[in-house]
Amino acid sequence: MRIGYVCKYVPTEALEAMGAHMERIEPDESLVSFDAAESCMHANVCSFAKATFETVLSGNLDGIVLTTCCDSMRRLADALRAQAPNLFIHVLDVPRDTGEAACALYQRRVAELLSAYGMFANATFSEKKLFAQLGGTLCPAEGTCDSTLELDYARFHSEAVRPSFRLAKSSSVSQSFANSNQAADSAAWSEGCEASERNADEAVAAPRVDNALQPQTHFSPAMPNVGIAGARANAEIKRILEARGVNIAFDITCTNTGRRFAPRKTDTLTQYAHDVLAQLPCARMRDISPRKDFFDRALPQVDGLVYHTVQFCDMYSYEYSDLKRTSSAPILALETDCTAQSRGQMLTRLEAFLESIGASQTEHLESQKGSPMSTAATFVVGLDSGSTSTNAVIMNEAREIVASVVIKTGAKAGASAERAYREVLERAGITPDQVACTIATGYGRVSIPFADENVTEISCHGRGAHYFNPAVRTILDIGGQDSKAIHVNATGEVTDFAMNDKCAAGTGRFLEMIARSLEISLDELGPAALESKKHLEIASMCSVFAESEVISLIANNEEKPDIAAGVCRAVAGKAYSLMRRVGLEGAYMMTGGVAQNPGVVRAVEELIGEKLFICEDPEIVGATGAALLALEKTE
Repeated sequence: MRIGYVCKYVPTEALEAMGAHMERIEPDESLVSFDAAESCMHANVCSFAKATFETVLSGNLDGIVLTTCCDSMRRLADALRAQAPNLFIHVLDVPRDTGEAACALYQRRVAELLSAYGMFANATFSEKKLFAQLGGTLCPAEGTCDSTLELDYARFHSEAVRPSFRLAKSSSVSQSFANSNQAADSAAWSEGCEASERNADEAVAAPRVDNALQPQTHFSPAMPNVGIAGARANAEIKRILEARGVNIAFDITCTNTGRRFAPRKTDTLTQYAHDVLAQLPCARMRDISPRKDFFDRALPQVDGLVYHTVQFCDMYSYEYSDLKRTSSAPILALETDCTAQSRGQMLTRLEAFLESIGASQTEHLESQKGSPMSTAATFVVGLDSGSTSTNAVIMNEAREIVASVVIKTGAKAGASAERAYREVLERAGITPDQVACTIATGYGRVSIPFADENVTEISCHGRGAHYFNPAVRTILDIGGQDSKAIHVNATGEVTDFAMNDKCAAGTGRFLEMIARSLEISLDELGPAALESKKHLEIASMCSVFAESEVISLIANNEEKPDIAAGVCRAVAGKAYSLMRRVGLEGAYMMTGGVAQNPGVVRAVEELIGEKLFICEDPEIVGATGAALLALEKTE
């Protein structure tokens, strides 16, 4: 039997001792939509629950064990029961405490799970098998102890209770089961509470993590060390990091496994249930002090921490905020929605993070076409392949910009980059053999085969901003479909950054749509906002809802300049929240195409209380930074 699971509090080893093949649910990497899930689940159910639903229905699993970690998991169980009644679907109710009462309750619920699975798979549980599964070894003389180690199901269930666990038979819980279960749980809880009362000190302090279940850490002296924390980080995060020469020092996300046990021959199940419940707690548990202790020990030893969360799930956001406030370690907040489209987000953010902590690979550059960089050439090229424009800069050995071009990005990023490359060479009056190195950046950087290397736009904007104004510390870059706030130090190196998610709200595309609704050009939108005489608020930043709001304002005979100013303030407010995440420190600079919109510029300046530095051509800042990095590679 292939049984999936999504939580580290699932007793996988006990189920494996019964013959189950346990598989951690990893949403299909080719998943692009939640069509099946959204047809039978509420729109506000989290993306991980929807992705799990799609994965279970499309896979070859015989069942899944969920936990009561959140309402989404309960709704997932309901949806799966309705759509796949023949699967084994069990929800393990995990206590939020680790005291004696909680451990007694959890042990009972584990036994209920094992009993339910035993009836579903016609399998038998024995503590001897569990002991062996946990790594224990019985001597030959102890080989006949099955009779004393068999789990006595009668201790936990009556015959009337058992059918309730077979979802194929009934999706409702009988009153007799409810009464029996409540009575048994109450007895277990009372028994634990009485034991706790005999030792008040033990009742107050929850048990700490057993040494055998301490999170595994591995620090490499020869490689950059990065830890992973948060919720449900997928395997792609590890693959991206490891492909760039990074050592994963630890992974304490909620679905990570790799735990080790020190089983004992007597009361194996009791000790096992206690150990599983008392492992490093997740963020939902009452006492999370062991997590704090772990971070206090581990963070000083790593070069950075990737903190992953699932879109629309706030369970771990509080811990991230606390770590960001109290820890000096570089921390990257990485939010994904469990679809294949998330890879682009992850790649840019992870590469930028590694660049900012100096952990990116420093291998010798060679052209992807196979020819080594020229040491006799005297020029370098920086190419910024953006969503709406492709920008190129040529720089000489004296760090002077010789030529630059800005063209519209067409249907193919690679073709647009080639055209920009030819045009900038022509404008500079040089030939390709005079170019020592070409570095590409921007969202299309991986689609430029003639570039010697690609670097994230985060690092390039930091270098470019420092080139135009060394006093700059906080950079706001609003491009065609994303926004970034970047903090740099005195040498132009990125120390922190924040990016918007996959939504295009507050970007150039958003402003283009609003301009069309107002029947004016994008170039007219900003100047029109400066003529506003009435304060209007645009409540929604969703492109679709905002457009509807604008249409309503037009229907109410509101003036175009007032509407334009309201839109610019809304964009500025979203940008300001990004800037606050990296820290507000002057001097401030704005880059990207939207920096040419005077309405947005004024709105941002009103929020930060200072003037923004904007260079003559704010669209080439990223390409300039790429050219500077290319120049460093040739020196």
